[in-house]
Amino acid sequence: MGFLPLLRMRMSIALLRATALELAVLTAHMIVYPSGLIPERRIPWPTGGSPSADPPGSPLPPHVPDAPALPALPAPHPPAVLLHGFVDNRSVFVLLRRALVREGGRHVESLNYSPLTCDIRTAAELLGRHVEEICARSGRQRIDIVGHSLGGLIARYYVQRLGGDRRVRTLVTLGTPHAGTSVAPLASAHPIVRQMRPGSAVIEELRLPAPGCRTRFVSFWSDLDQIMVPLETARLEHPDLIVRNVRVSGIGHLALPVHPAVAAGIREALEASGAEAEPSGAVSVA
Repeated sequence: MGFLPLLRMRMSIALLRATALELAVLTAHMIVYPSGLIPERRIPWPTGGSPSADPPGSPLPPHVPDAPALPALPAPHPPAVLLHGFVDNRSVFVLLRRALVREGGRHVESLNYSPLTCDIRTAAELLGRHVEEICARSGRQRIDIVGHSLGGLIARYYVQRLGGDRRVRTLVTLGTPHAGTSVAPLASAHPIVRQMRPGSAVIEELRLPAPGCRTRFVSFWSDLDQIMVPLETARLEHPDLIVRNVRVSGIGHLALPVHPAVAAGIREALEASGAEAEPSGAVSVA
């Protein structure tokens, strides 16, 4: 058997495995989906305030008297915020959240945005208010964000266009259509899906210069992601941004926020303190 036929056969087998895993993930997620419809409960901060390992910088947001404070952090990591994708909710992050708390020793919050959300810009503004409230409760000046699919695009808009780089230290995106995706044309009936198309006004805004952006970006993209068309659209390419693209081999779109190998890469990305500690450029789950 020649090289090309053998390569095609291996790719077909990998795609079949990835598709089977996608179906298994979808089935499991449908079971836990109802549990994510209710916003998560926040744990009050112990009396005496919150520790902060943040260096001097921009002032903290004003105190929010009715907002419960975050628990004391066992490690010098900022809080992490998880933001789900289109028509999803926080339940997609059950396994990732557990891994970040157990292995990373950090406080993690999962945010829901309304399934009726029709504009990425509006969702990004709401995210910004959530971030300010979390900073107020925690006493921290900066946080980390992990966004899956549309969630990564919302977080990127907040960071790049609404001044969120002042608050976000690291933004990790998972299967996010940074350059727009052409999958499922019929889905364009939904306004927010149209904003995720190549050449949309939002995508073009994100192409604009972003000099001095302080946030570090880590973009995980899968070579078997059937939602990203073309596949490379999930790579983040921008001359003004500090970016690390990480290729994931062997899984599809739905498995990105639940696979343990990806979770390990995310922990590595969040714990990195600079370019010398960047995660590797590839993750294989084969």
